[in-house]
Amino acid sequence: MADLNDLIARLPIDDLAAQLGASPDDVRAAAAQAVPTLVAGLSAQSSDAGLLDKLAKHDNDLASGDIKLGEVDPDDGSKIVNNLFGDETDNVADAVGTAVPVAGVSGGLVKKLLPLLAPIVMSFVMKQLGQGGGAGQATNADAGAGGGLGDLLGGLLGGGGGSQGGIDLGSVLGSALGGGQGGGGLGSVLGSILSGGK
Repeated sequence: MADLNDLIARLPIDDLAAQLGASPDDVRAAAAQAVPTLVAGLSAQSSDAGLLDKLAKHDNDLASGDIKLGEVDPDDGSKIVNNLFGDETDNVADAVGTAVPVAGVSGGLVKKLLPLLAPIVMSFVMKQLGQGGGAGQATNADAGAGGGLGDLLGGLLGGGGGSQGGIDLGSVLGSALGGGQGGGGLGSVLGSILSGGK
């Protein structure tokens, strides 16, 4: 199974930077935090059988090979982000921006980046789900209930903590998957989402 580092390494960083009017280094740093955050949002809903239907709409090759930004639908991405984070979207974006130790990365940049990354992440997860349990699993309404989808998302997040290759999920997710982070920041925001407090 491919990991999130593989996906992040294949993102069209220069194209994203040009579209967002930001430096490639800033976009790369923001994406390294934003991608696991999107997966954490999916993980929060992994027990919802309806999530598989949403994922099935992204059973495409968007996340395969060379990822092309021109194939990403930002409006679809905005809907995905809203479904994942709802009213907490601004807080999540601000918290991700704060978690990135790069001066040029702000909550505003992250908020514009999330809808561009969301369809790619959905396609990537769908592809991994199909590889892990066969294409039929993706349409199995029971797969999300503690089984295939939940296991897949947990695996992508490194089992809930620690490091996923070059991604420090401890600092990205903080208390979202256990452990404290000083009563604030990204950890507490994602913690409330993962505990159903969206």
